[in-house]
Amino acid sequence: MSNLREVIRLVGTTNFSNRVVGRMTGFAHNTIRKYRQKLCGLEYSLDAILALNDQQLTAMFVSPRGLAADRRMPDWNFIHSQMQARHQTLLQLWEEYCLIDPSDAYSYSQFTYYYRDHIARVDVSMRQVYYAGEIAFVDYAGRTIDWFDEVAQQQRRAQIFVGVMACSNYSFVYASSSQKLEDWIEAHVQMFQYFGGSPQVIVPDNLKSAVTRPGSFPLINRSYLDCIRHYNTAVDPTRVRRPKDKAKVEAGVLFISRWILTQLSRHKYFSVDEINTAILPLLEKFNNRPFKRLPGCRRSRFEELDQPQLKPLPAEPFEYAEWVGAQKVPSDYHVYVKQHAYSVPFQLVGEKVEARITHRAVELFHLNKRVAIHQRNEEPGAFTTNADHRPPQHKAYASQTAENFFAWAQRIGPSTQKMVAAQFEDKPEYSLLGRKACMQLEKLCRSCGELRFEAACARAIEIGSLTVKSVRSILQHHMELIDDDLPVQPELPLHYHLRGAQYYQEGRIQQ
Repeated sequence: MSNLREVIRLVGTTNFSNRVVGRMTGFAHNTIRKYRQKLCGLEYSLDAILALNDQQLTAMFVSPRGLAADRRMPDWNFIHSQMQARHQTLLQLWEEYCLIDPSDAYSYSQFTYYYRDHIARVDVSMRQVYYAGEIAFVDYAGRTIDWFDEVAQQQRRAQIFVGVMACSNYSFVYASSSQKLEDWIEAHVQMFQYFGGSPQVIVPDNLKSAVTRPGSFPLINRSYLDCIRHYNTAVDPTRVRRPKDKAKVEAGVLFISRWILTQLSRHKYFSVDEINTAILPLLEKFNNRPFKRLPGCRRSRFEELDQPQLKPLPAEPFEYAEWVGAQKVPSDYHVYVKQHAYSVPFQLVGEKVEARITHRAVELFHLNKRVAIHQRNEEPGAFTTNADHRPPQHKAYASQTAENFFAWAQRIGPSTQKMVAAQFEDKPEYSLLGRKACMQLEKLCRSCGELRFEAACARAIEIGSLTVKSVRSILQHHMELIDDDLPVQPELPLHYHLRGAQYYQEGRIQQ
């Protein structure tokens, strides 16, 4: 009370009347008279009295209003703790307070007055110090921007994502279709690109896209945590129902609502991309607005303080990925992801694996280590198999295809190629009979060697019997070794006692 100090000085150092002093200081003359009487009754010197601070001076000359002796004061600590519960009202607590004894209870207006006085002394705020490049606060603004979906012919609302660098107050604004996980992560990717780097810590609210389970030890959404790790930063969610933990972004939302969202709401949009295009010039103007109490603007402070301390961005932006819960690997070593089966190494049968799904690939993890990766396939009911995941016996059986048999025959020789081709003649390439015949040919080749087998196939082709039985017989009797250049007797010697073909053609019968 600076006027009270002036009253004491004028009363103690001048001969002005009470009315003159009251006119000069704005007090009633009767009040000046009371102060003069108190000053005369004090044993302290005038200099000692004027050396007191305002609170001490007021306590010396102004008698505080005493509490009513016939009224019962509530336990304000208990009242304040009860007010932390959701949907709790002060009116309900006052009614419970009155039920104890209405005769000595305060009225509701007095009850609220003393409660606000208690809060003013208890609920104090601490001014935080933020270092350059340390923290970025992120949150969704409560306000949305309407846009018209021409395909669905209906009005939709774009959610507004806000990010604020704590040290410089440099802000980022981005419109998303929703607050779902994919949009939440995409907004972070765009924010890091806009900042040109990543801070040490990201401080989000406790929305489901960020925090799966809040509490003293919050469980961070796994896909969101992958994004945070990709940009080499950390995440530290605020406490539940503690908006002061992210006061920077709360203030940023207020300013952005005034300077950006209000202007956006005056126009009509037909896509979220149109909204983001309209945001950019307004955001640049907002970040370039001069501070009222500080030199420069948000951009100049960001370029001077935050930007040099940001961590560099990775070579590639983060690709959104969705996690699928752990599932047990069945005996066929395939697990279903989005109704499509993907293989894992057969050694993991009976173990549990998790799936990470991107737009292009499906990754499978066991004990937090990637054990398989496949190109994403959305065909329901089908399966994708990596041949290296099969056990040896399954690999051997799976290799029994027409394509593999033709490749094997090409390595052996041209006669073997013709023999294999003959097994699939007039049959489809997946013919079971053709594959079984080729399996037997492979077995014969392993037992006798490639040179003998190629020669046996050539002999079988020469005699016009392209079957497995003929090749086996030729090998058993070593007929592939017969030299075709040996002389052959052109005619048999005459034996008159033998009946020839002509005899039977003429129908003669020997008696």
